[in-house]
Amino acid sequence: MFRKTALDKDLKRLNRLEQYLQETSEGMLPYAIALTFLVLAGLAAFSMTGMAPGWAIIVGATVVGGYMALNIGANDVANNMAPAVGSRALKIGVAVLIAAVFEAAGALIAGADVVSTVSKGIIDPDLIPNTNDFVTGMLAALFAAALWINIATAVGAPVSTTHSIVGGVLGGGIAMAGFGVADWGVVSKIVASWVISPVMGGVVAALLLAYIEYTIMSADDRRQQAERRVPSLVGFMGGAFAAYLLVKVMERFWAVPLWLAVIFGVIVLIITTPLIRPLISRKLAELDERKQSVGELFTIPVIAGACLLSFAHGSNDVANAIGPLAAIYTSVSEGELATRAAVPSWVLVVGALGISTGLLLFGPKLIRTVGSQITKLNRVRAFCVTVSAAITVIIASSLGLPISSTHTAIGALFGVGFLREFLANRDAMRALPLRPPNPETDPDVDAEQVSAQTVAKARKRYLVRRYHVVTIVGAWIITVPATALMAGLLALAIRALDIVQF
Repeated sequence: MFRKTALDKDLKRLNRLEQYLQETSEGMLPYAIALTFLVLAGLAAFSMTGMAPGWAIIVGATVVGGYMALNIGANDVANNMAPAVGSRALKIGVAVLIAAVFEAAGALIAGADVVSTVSKGIIDPDLIPNTNDFVTGMLAALFAAALWINIATAVGAPVSTTHSIVGGVLGGGIAMAGFGVADWGVVSKIVASWVISPVMGGVVAALLLAYIEYTIMSADDRRQQAERRVPSLVGFMGGAFAAYLLVKVMERFWAVPLWLAVIFGVIVLIITTPLIRPLISRKLAELDERKQSVGELFTIPVIAGACLLSFAHGSNDVANAIGPLAAIYTSVSEGELATRAAVPSWVLVVGALGISTGLLLFGPKLIRTVGSQITKLNRVRAFCVTVSAAITVIIASSLGLPISSTHTAIGALFGVGFLREFLANRDAMRALPLRPPNPETDPDVDAEQVSAQTVAKARKRYLVRRYHVVTIVGAWIITVPATALMAGLLALAIRALDIVQF
């Protein structure tokens, strides 16, 4: 009795928390909380710098960096939790809390101690005339990227935060030193990733979904096939994520060879599969033959995958907020241009808390968009999307291809959605009679009814919302040029107003 009562109380607390998060995600309260966070971030920066030369620039940059972190949390994190929420493996309130914890943990535990302050090496900082111009360009880049992500979140478009800061750095650098400062080879690779990331993510997710559909879900002995194959699939996911974390978290310190990542993943696969098998067998004993029941076997893997993606995202993408901030802090403090900078612990905390706060306050809107408004998800499709994100990053990293985690996740959603659409329309066409009934030879047939039924069966079903495809892809295409233009104009305005002087 005590256990039941305690569980009921916990569930009621979670339901109240979810309702509270939904209510606070609307209205002015989130903005008031966000503003309070930015004020506290500024005060933290002031307490660390005192009245040292350039303190006002550092405080201002910290506020802008906090604003960037808030927007990363509001926009980018949706890609990690959306499959779990869209498939109803997690309620959105619980998902937001879990993501906030794992994002902050990733940023604080595995966040960069030393980051490259010029994102992806797209500009040569040595060509910038002086430290004042460098700080001006970085400040403009940070603010432009944050503003663009804020706009994208408002219209419900998931965009790449990495591409946003890359565009900002590009525009700020060009404004300060001309077009020769940019490495256009790197820029062209980033442009190529607009196609590479979603296509790879979509193909991997669609292939994995097709395998599960044909070998398990469409089998006559569905439960037996599930008992045979699901443990290996879960083990495969464990191995993929082990390799993913090794590649993603370690890439700032050491370029992990593909062979080592694969060996590590295979070891985890071999260890995980036999451990999972008895758990799957016990769970199957409680289930029937329905697809939905068998799909419940993927609930825990979907949740675990979302947690791991959030941890990796926090460890990696926090640099998009604190990289330029660390560059500004080091350059102002030391009075010379800093192409690489040690990240003070308080700067890392600002980035980590900013991402989590932005997620809690503004994340639910985009999680709903990505999780349920692009295409309908169930546990199996969510599993394919989650695993696809890890596999695609491993493949792309090993080939030296630029890739966006945002584009990969959305591409995976498109992949499972379009495959589902193809299969549904194929089955509908197969269900049509080889030759429609002839009312003249069969007087009992109503000609109008036969025609209407045939047309209804033959009509193509659209299971991916085209409106969201156009909105999202459009936002992807204009992200780099938009942030570059905004950053360039901001940099010129800051220099004209002579704001950065130290």
